[in-house]
Amino acid sequence: MDLKELKKLADTLDDNGKRELIYYLQSRTKGVALPVRAIDEIQEQKHKDGLVCPHCKNHSVVRFGKYAVRTRTGEVKRQRYRCKSCRQTFNDLTNTPLQRTRRPHMWVRFIECMIESFSLRKCAEQLNDEVTHVTLFYWRHKILSALKQIPTEAFQDIVEMDETYFLYSEKGKRNIAKRKPRKRGGKTKYRGISHDQVCVLVARDRQKMTYSGVLGRGRIRTTKLDEAIGGHLSDSNVLCTDSWRAFSSYANSKGMTHYRFKSDGKQRVKGVYHIQNVNSYHSRLKKWMDRFNGVATKYLQNYLAWFRYLDSKEYENTASNKKNMLVKSCLFTVTDTNNKLRLSAYSC
Repeated sequence: MDLKELKKLADTLDDNGKRELIYYLQSRTKGVALPVRAIDEIQEQKHKDGLVCPHCKNHSVVRFGKYAVRTRTGEVKRQRYRCKSCRQTFNDLTNTPLQRTRRPHMWVRFIECMIESFSLRKCAEQLNDEVTHVTLFYWRHKILSALKQIPTEAFQDIVEMDETYFLYSEKGKRNIAKRKPRKRGGKTKYRGISHDQVCVLVARDRQKMTYSGVLGRGRIRTTKLDEAIGGHLSDSNVLCTDSWRAFSSYANSKGMTHYRFKSDGKQRVKGVYHIQNVNSYHSRLKKWMDRFNGVATKYLQNYLAWFRYLDSKEYENTASNKKNMLVKSCLFTVTDTNNKLRLSAYSC
């Protein structure tokens, strides 16, 4: 079959088939590392304020030749640097999720799977089983460890704040003490809010700037509230919450204008003040989390960062969003090893 016939055959494929063909050809092309010149953009973004050593944060850095990285499709040349202060060498991917990767041609496709929120097994299937779902678990959490470091900017004007709860989970742990293992998330044996549930705070202004974070087990406490959100609010903000007293105490201590809405739903709106945006965010978050059949609490903060990123990009699986997610994740320090991720424990 010549090239013209191959092109005609490609034209008969649907969009998914064409995408499959593109990734197949990329994976078989020597020298192809990361599409859309992602490495160049990572290099430009990381060094826009000058070269910095990732080990000691010193600016006394010089170029130190290039080195070859072996991949399944050949060798790729990458720039090496050396710090004149600590004498250590590094490259543009040191202390990033892509450090020492042996399948660079797979990462953009994996990012696409993450934007689609596929399960790990489906991700492995989409990558033609060239990477196991176990390895993809570590890829996922290295990306999320970076995304959760994206800072939340100061809130503007009206801020809606509310808490939601997830069942405390030790999913993946072999020996669970004090209770029987649950299947597919399970249910708590206690009524109402208890120590079996984990409190997640969500705050969101009308410009869609969002904070979401784990505050601990059981009911929300004012001290935890201030630790989590205090740096993002000022007395110029107007706070809209439900009627839980921790919010009222916090608003009074900060001298903030505060509107409270009871959970009975009799009065949902007071002029432009309401908590419908944050409640809608809760609804989308819970629906999105359901696909994982329960998430280990020690990884919950990572999943909150994942959803926050997807929601800010409106879940669009575009080339721009894929590149942005990959580049963003390489701009923050990630030193988690596979063992560190596996053996980590929840503490709050």
